[in-house]
Amino acid sequence: MGERALIFDAVALGLLRKELIETLGLVAARAILTRFGYAHGWRTAKTLQQEWPDLWEEGKAGPKIHTLHGLVNVTQNIRTDGLGHLPLVDATWQDSYEAEQHLLHVGLSDEPVCWTLVGFASGYVSFKENQDVYFIEDRCRGKGDSCCHISGRFRHKWGKEIEPHLQFYRRETIDATLNDLTAKLRSTENKLHARKKELSIVLGEDLHVYGMIVASDQMQKVLNLAERVALTDSSVVVTGESGVGKERIARLIHDKSARANKAFVSINCGAIPETLLERELFGHVRGAFTGAEKDALGLFEAATGGTLFLDEIGEIPLSMQVKLLRVLQEREIRRIGENRPRRIDVRIIAATNRTLQEEVTAGRFRKDLYYRLRVIEITVPPLRERREDILPLARFFLNKMNGKMKCKAVGFSPKAVRQLLQHDWPGNVRELQNTIEYALALSSGCQIDVDDLPQELHATSVPLPSSASLIRPLAEIEREYILAALRATNGNKVRAAAELNIGLRTLYRKLQEYDSSQPNQQRQ
Repeated sequence: MGERALIFDAVALGLLRKELIETLGLVAARAILTRFGYAHGWRTAKTLQQEWPDLWEEGKAGPKIHTLHGLVNVTQNIRTDGLGHLPLVDATWQDSYEAEQHLLHVGLSDEPVCWTLVGFASGYVSFKENQDVYFIEDRCRGKGDSCCHISGRFRHKWGKEIEPHLQFYRRETIDATLNDLTAKLRSTENKLHARKKELSIVLGEDLHVYGMIVASDQMQKVLNLAERVALTDSSVVVTGESGVGKERIARLIHDKSARANKAFVSINCGAIPETLLERELFGHVRGAFTGAEKDALGLFEAATGGTLFLDEIGEIPLSMQVKLLRVLQEREIRRIGENRPRRIDVRIIAATNRTLQEEVTAGRFRKDLYYRLRVIEITVPPLRERREDILPLARFFLNKMNGKMKCKAVGFSPKAVRQLLQHDWPGNVRELQNTIEYALALSSGCQIDVDDLPQELHATSVPLPSSASLIRPLAEIEREYILAALRATNGNKVRAAAELNIGLRTLYRKLQEYDSSQPNQQRQ
């Protein structure tokens, strides 16, 4: 008829119906679908009258269109003048797609469910008769009948029988339902907020607005500093041991800054080889190297207007440091294989678990790059220096994982608490999280007991020196720990590096140092 038409899969429409019912409830879902069907029927009738007047005058196009669209098979359609006791239209349907999909996705209903089809018939015939005509479905496959049956009458001919059905043609029904839902959601939200506040008081926790558990003064100072730094646009270096939450601090700075509505792009510099790292950061143009079939955007460009987080910045090779320094100085990049520069507007936040000043002294990190990056430095203290955070974090991880793992444990025994507080947590918050997950998997009671904790928490693997004669070189202890990690992972270097939270390149360098110091030792 010269109109654009769309073909929808019946199952997709069934899933939409299911989503509407589950989200808004039966009344609102029925009202939406009925009103949609009414508008569809009215538009179809109007277009048919304008574009195909012969078919319109014949008066049989409506049921045929239903069948042609695949909506329903009209097996009987009886029309009268509608002025007597007989209905204006009496129709029997087979193979209603609505009944089929309702049974498939929602199940057997207590009432008829061909809401869109009934709405279509009401809209179509109302336009044709130039007055309100409403259809009622009294038999439906969706409620167990052998077929679907509808009757249509003029509004005044229905009497009081039509009153319960009129609400589904009115927008007020949808608005009232949504307003009721909004009120209930607001009430639930207020209850959850109050409950959260009560739990915070009981547990002695302060759940930071950025999702960070903070009970210690040390971490509170770090967060306050991060919030102040966020107001500037200076480069920042976040330092601290592995697992202390350096990326969380970087995200806090971004979210609190004027760049919050732009991208936060993160890359682990220690996990990517130098050649790939250059491509990741700067991008490339088509034909720059074998396999470069199209232009590729680098992370500097992807983060335009936002923040680029360079994790493990201390792992970048010296040759790559020169290129990074040039970008920071010139505020422009060149894609690989391209001559023209591209301007960038990116804030840089870097993180490392190394002491960059020592790396500079040792000649492994460029001094000029160090001062370019380290306009502001934020040091995140290790967990052993902020023991007030251990139990709040442990409870937080316990509650978070309990729902996913469906375990019984809802707390810690006094012995387990003592052990958690005594442990030095070399892996910091990440180790604590893994420990709680391990304990939940083993726990069978309502409390996590000391026996549920990992073996390394039962006894310190490296004895603390009680006298000067027992002190061992730190490098020796590190070597033993790394080789033990390799044995624990059956020689899998990738997994060992991930568990140790160091770059793969760092692990290989350490192993080479160990082999060169003891040539006869078998390679791990």
